[in-house]
Amino acid sequence: MIDAQGRRIDYLRLSVTDRCNLRCLYCLPPTGVQPKAHGDILRYEEMELLVRAGVLEGIRKVRITGGEPLVRRDLVQLVRMLSRIPDLQDLSLTTNGELLAEVAADLRKAGLRRVNISLDSLDPDTYRRITRGGELRRVLRGLEAALAVGLHPVKINVVLLRGLNQHEVDRFVEMARSLPVAVRFIELMPLGEAYRRHEDYFLPVQWVIDRLGPGWHPVPGQGGGPAVYWGHPDAAGTIGCIAALSEHLCARCNRIRVGAAGEGYACLSRPPVMEFRSALRRGADLTTLRMLFRKLVASKPAGHAMARRHPALRRRLMAKLGG
Repeated sequence: MIDAQGRRIDYLRLSVTDRCNLRCLYCLPPTGVQPKAHGDILRYEEMELLVRAGVLEGIRKVRITGGEPLVRRDLVQLVRMLSRIPDLQDLSLTTNGELLAEVAADLRKAGLRRVNISLDSLDPDTYRRITRGGELRRVLRGLEAALAVGLHPVKINVVLLRGLNQHEVDRFVEMARSLPVAVRFIELMPLGEAYRRHEDYFLPVQWVIDRLGPGWHPVPGQGGGPAVYWGHPDAAGTIGCIAALSEHLCARCNRIRVGAAGEGYACLSRPPVMEFRSALRRGADLTTLRMLFRKLVASKPAGHAMARRHPALRRRLMAKLGG
């Protein structure tokens, strides 16, 4: 699918739940938010049909997201269903990793190819503070399991937070030296809970780049996404930086999103512009769903609105958007 700006849209981020077992301070309020009713969330069969329609329109990569996708029961079943769709070339998962160790092998066997693990600190106390109760040891066990079962590449997503984890950048760089992982530093976006204190927490990824020592050099990207990568001749992994705000990445955006209740998002910073659930439950066939995908892509804006910090962004919770 080609949008109005001439960008090829071949990547779908599919949320399977709006629930999460953590309450990260930049994502959700301490008490969480009211989850959608069970009947409002797409069934796996509906998701599979939706992805089939997207693939017929040119989607080649699907990333399963949440909330936290591993809190959804029988997620391995969905992975197995999606992995069997002809012409779907890449199936991946984003997770906070706390539940990953127990299911990594089953996910790999079902057809999952790779995984991104959100990990904002390597200090147990800092991790617990950022996530409001998370257990770092569980995430590290999940990381070990992902590497052991052959999920590749494993990417570690680190949201840069001034005053909270910036002093750990060197530790994450050492992780990339010693493990075959891509450690990716991501600029905080002014969405949801991060909107109010964005100026306090925001740190540009250039701060990380300036700290990389001798030997680190640019390398080709992994997956064609927004990250710019650095490698080192003595490193098992790589360092990536995603300048979500300080650079204009929208010109090479290749993705759309579908929320857990079937909401179609053309841009992370904009309201949903499509409602797939009602069409699915009216019995929509592949032809109808393909038309809806084309309409969704046609509505994709030239760029996001986050730099202008519109007040509506404070209602855009990442856990509700599919990340």
